[in-house]
Amino acid sequence: MKQQLTIEQYGKVGVLLGGTSAERDISLLSGETIYRALKKRNFDVVKIDTQSSLYEQIKLNEIDTAFIALHGRDGEDGVVQGFLKLLGIPFTGSDTASSALAMNKLHCKRIWRQLNFATAAFEQVIKSDEFDIERAKKVIESLGTTLFVKPIREGSSVGMSKVSSASELVNAVKLAQKYDDVLVEKFIAGREYTVTILNGKALPSISMVTPNDFYDYDAKYKAKTTEYFCPSGLSQELENQVRTAALNAFNAIGCSGWGRVDFIQDEKSSEFMLLEANTVPGMTETSLVPKSANAAGISFEDLVVEILSTSKIPSPLFDGRIHG
Repeated sequence: MKQQLTIEQYGKVGVLLGGTSAERDISLLSGETIYRALKKRNFDVVKIDTQSSLYEQIKLNEIDTAFIALHGRDGEDGVVQGFLKLLGIPFTGSDTASSALAMNKLHCKRIWRQLNFATAAFEQVIKSDEFDIERAKKVIESLGTTLFVKPIREGSSVGMSKVSSASELVNAVKLAQKYDDVLVEKFIAGREYTVTILNGKALPSISMVTPNDFYDYDAKYKAKTTEYFCPSGLSQELENQVRTAALNAFNAIGCSGWGRVDFIQDEKSSEFMLLEANTVPGMTETSLVPKSANAAGISFEDLVVEILSTSKIPSPLFDGRIHG
């Protein structure tokens, strides 16, 4: 059994939030909610917006442990993890390499396919490529008429589109290219599920139903019509299957601590198809991870403290004490 640290052993906790990614607004909400939960549990905690002067803020606030509440670029992709490791500051969640891998949907899917995990067929489009109607027709010939288009390293459905014609595909790729290289995936009809991973265990799955064309940014954060089911309605056999698949997929790319793995269940084959892994999911009180934790009998405050316990004590490249 893992030995629980005392509040004093964590020292001053810095909640890293905000940042400069396209998911800044969601990160601010997640970080604020985490901060309040830690305050209620009497931790010595401070909020640090990484939008500017992160090193100076860490030095000024003399933080001992970092709770990463950053979504997207520079927070979920290994950048801040590497920086904290260099400083010798323990941090929550996955390490530098696995964070970067999970954030890169293309590399992640390639590894999963090599290991025989089920995931939709796909093609890559480089950010600088000219993507015209003729190339779009070839992609449709290969993958099918209905497709999902998404930037390779963005979350929260930023820059994502569902298309059903060559002209729509061209426009969608151009939109996604504003952010990054592009992943074009074969459309799989079915219901979406997500499984939270917490300290080596898979929590109850959640299913999402939206009247939107797909579970997009609006469905996740704005719409009042999205329905969430936890328990998800799966039989015990299928529940065990999707939880095992989530944990195995999470471990396969080296992730640790906490996170979330998303699936779609193919309505034809009933097979759970991997969509992506999230190493720093949303943590507002209405986000998916807290919903799953609640179904497992874990309160929001207990969840936040448990995530804090995933913090690493990395081997610094130099004496990481930057106080004073």
